[in-house]
Amino acid sequence: MHTRSEPAEREPDTSARPPLVRELLLVAGLFLVYKLGRQAATGHVDEAFHNAGHLWNFERAAGLPGEGTVQGVLLHSHTLVQAANTYYATVHFPATLAFLVWLYWRRPLHYVWSRRILTAITGAALALHLLFPLAPPRMLHAAGLVDTGQVYGPTVYGDSPATDSMANQFAAMPSLHFGWALVVAVGLIVATRSRWSLLWLLHPLLTLFVIVGTANHYWLDSIVVSALLAIAYAALRLPRTPVLPPLSWPSTVPAQGYASPAYARAGVRR
Repeated sequence: MHTRSEPAEREPDTSARPPLVRELLLVAGLFLVYKLGRQAATGHVDEAFHNAGHLWNFERAAGLPGEGTVQGVLLHSHTLVQAANTYYATVHFPATLAFLVWLYWRRPLHYVWSRRILTAITGAALALHLLFPLAPPRMLHAAGLVDTGQVYGPTVYGDSPATDSMANQFAAMPSLHFGWALVVAVGLIVATRSRWSLLWLLHPLLTLFVIVGTANHYWLDSIVVSALLAIAYAALRLPRTPVLPPLSWPSTVPAQGYASPAYARAGVRR
């Protein structure tokens, strides 16, 4: 009686793993372009607030729930709102970096695919930041929302956009916080394929709750980045795992001058 054991976790295909130094430079360059691109989109104050007013009115006309509904949940607890601010400030970059490192070592093909998706979505987002500057809902008087970062802390932004040298506060559309979180979840679901894989979706769902509840993003910021991601996934397919050729078996014809077992038993030589 033979028992069948579960196969062990497959080893990574090291032939698909790109050179480490090159990837470090590429990923570092991606983060640098992200930061510099956001800086290039600073200014345009009047346009950013004009766009924010139109977007707010469009959301209400479309029947989307007010962002204040989510913020009301956070404001019931001082601890909860501070935890949301901390999540917004500290999880975005480290989670994405840890995701890329794990894929690089354990799932090289998935790493290359996800890195391309991240590059595409970041480039598209930066272009939109330049073309459509947008003040976040925490700055929009008509929204009536609280800037939770400034009131409760911690915050990654300066007191005013004019004095903020670290980030562009008018780069709300689309939300790369949500976009990158969605890439992480999709990448891990595809790479792990376990019965618990869908739990990775908790990361983008929690991110969505945080970015809306802290009044850093509108609903449409996440909807737009999701549409851009759908296009990126349709255009950039996951490479297929290379299939090794079948093993070649030794020839069944005996070498000249030697007898096969059958010939030997018969006393015949070739």
